[in-house]
Amino acid sequence: MSRIGKAPVAIPSGVTVSVADGVIKVKGPKGELEQVYDEAITVEISGEEMIFSRSTDAPDHRAKHGLYRSLCAGMIEGVTNGYKKELELVGVGFRAQAAGQQLTLALGYSHPIVIELPKEIKITADTQKGSNPKVTLESHDKQLLGTVAAKIRSLRKPEPYKGKGVRYTDEFIRRKAGKSAAK
Repeated sequence: MSRIGKAPVAIPSGVTVSVADGVIKVKGPKGELEQVYDEAITVEISGEEMIFSRSTDAPDHRAKHGLYRSLCAGMIEGVTNGYKKELELVGVGFRAQAAGQQLTLALGYSHPIVIELPKEIKITADTQKGSNPKVTLESHDKQLLGTVAAKIRSLRKPEPYKGKGVRYTDEFIRRKAGKSAAK
């Protein structure tokens, strides 16, 4: 049995979970999410817990057992507490400005980059003197938040020599030595 899959998911008060026609719907104070799941996995709601089980021990079913349990646990966490990602812009002249659902970035290119964000994501751009600009993304949808943060990071990935680029605040950039002849 999958160690992750067999662990029940606790449903906190204020969150409603419904399972019908191969779709799990989770509704909470921060929003509403839904996830389609495989018919090989059985989902039961008993009291304040969700219990996942699988029909066979096929490798595909074993993998999906833990997967859907983790996705549902993430959905419940998202609609109760939400998720947050912070990005840091490291480089001379790098700027970020948020207006509504638009993020405008100056990343050393000849033009500013304007990104239109989905309505599920709340964005703030903070620039303080003496520190790098920070972009904070908040949402109840973990998958969407990770995708948008990765898209923003991909616009100027951190390089290993000076560390310039867009990085997550908790990310460690492995640095390389420059030319050995330069002194």
